[in-house]
Amino acid sequence: MTKSELIARLAQRYPQLVAKDAEYAVKMILDAMTHALVDAHRIEIRGFGSFGLNYRPPRIGRNPKSGDKVHVPEKYVPHFKAGKELRERVDAAPIASSRPPQPHPRTVQQ
Repeated sequence: MTKSELIARLAQRYPQLVAKDAEYAVKMILDAMTHALVDAHRIEIRGFGSFGLNYRPPRIGRNPKSGDKVHVPEKYVPHFKAGKELRERVDAAPIASSRPPQPHPRTVQQ
């Protein structure tokens, strides 16, 4: 589900909510979550999961084209851990097909 699909679903589910208001609400929630992570705070949404930061130490990487060694600096990366209720609901959901889910076309790297 994309952000625009989430906005459309909110506007559809709550007819009293104008699409612009749904868009504003989603934007405000995501902005608040982003600012919390930037400030190194943990976000916990009970029944859904938690967002935090994982530290990645500096390392020596390799350029895949040339094979040259490249210094990769330390960084913090966002991390999501699904809550127990979300894991149980996903596990109990009927499988839509016998095939595993395919990645979104934009996420496939070539």
